[in-house]
Amino acid sequence: MQNVDRKARSFLEKWLHKTVKEYVAHMDGGQNGHLHDTIVGGIEKPLVEIVLKEVKGNKTQAANILGINRNTLRKKIQDHNIQWD
Repeated sequence: MQNVDRKARSFLEKWLHKTVKEYVAHMDGGQNGHLHDTIVGGIEKPLVEIVLKEVKGNKTQAANILGINRNTLRKKIQDHNIQWD
């Protein structure tokens, strides 16, 4: 499992480095950015959806896999308008 975690982290770090570099290169110096919201928002919804699908909607199991509290998961489902029952 640690090897999978290490590979996933390495892939994500490379992707993130490339994405941030491109984002900064295209920004105007006086412009306010929304990089954090863009990246977190772009990853969080599909992550929650995929995990829920893999555990057949079991929110307790999904929260455990994600490493978050069940109430936090419930809020993320609501915030991202994820349809799952």
